[in-house]
Amino acid sequence: MDGILTALWPLFALLLLGYLGRRLDFPGAAFWPPAERATYYVLFPALLVSRLSRAELGGAQSLQLIVAVVAMLVIASLLVLLLRPVLRQNNAAFTSVYQGGLRFNTYVALPASAALVPQQGVVLAALLAAVMIPLLNLFCVLVFAWYGSARPTPGGVLKALARNPLILACLLGILLNLSGLGLPAPAVPVLDLLAAMALPLGLLAVGAALDLRALRTGGVAVIAAALVKLVLMPLLAWGLARGIGLDQQATQVLLVFAAVPTATSAYILARQLGGDAPLMANIITAQTLIALLTMPLMLGWLG
Repeated sequence: MDGILTALWPLFALLLLGYLGRRLDFPGAAFWPPAERATYYVLFPALLVSRLSRAELGGAQSLQLIVAVVAMLVIASLLVLLLRPVLRQNNAAFTSVYQGGLRFNTYVALPASAALVPQQGVVLAALLAAVMIPLLNLFCVLVFAWYGSARPTPGGVLKALARNPLILACLLGILLNLSGLGLPAPAVPVLDLLAAMALPLGLLAVGAALDLRALRTGGVAVIAAALVKLVLMPLLAWGLARGIGLDQQATQVLLVFAAVPTATSAYILARQLGGDAPLMANIITAQTLIALLTMPLMLGWLG
């Protein structure tokens, strides 16, 4: 447990610094939206391309990790759908519970993986992200198509996935790796410098986005989403890792993705596709705060 806390406390410190910076209006409210866009569209893609293009992607362990994460998402999705009659939430609220229970915060998952598994953490995390991002977007859009007030079209879904910079970066990194081309030598130090900025700036942006006023309402929906994402998902990931036979490093990274709070981008999807956006903001803030306690506990216990 001491090792987990030692690895994670800098992440939580950056979240707090981001929150305090926003509250104290430093360096100014206009700074944070461009910083988040730069992280999403430039810095994180640079990190993913840099790591995936030079990683060792072959072997049975990578395939087992992909099988584990797909199984985790499918089982968790079915469980949340089965919980709907018990929750007694309207359709819009249920879409927020679903997103809160399954989506993961890349800005937290990548640095946590790097901190806990120093050598291979980012590579394994990038491999997981390459699978989870398109699959979760597909699942969430299907749920909105069934329960939301807006009806996304298949073409619109494909366009959104095709424009996602994280998916494109993962595909480019894997293509450069498997083709044997690799990164051009002059690009390596440039991407490494950009990658070094991605994790700290991403965490500061997550902290700056926290709005404690959103915690005033939510009730059962917030509790249900937190239990699924922060407790049930890590337990499910641990069981699948043991059953499939993942090694210690792959298991730790899978547990990180299962234990991190839900994605801040879930709010945008809720707003665009007819979900309950205020409830989604409530779930995001609550999970980010609760994860400060549950992540060390779950990773220390299960990892």
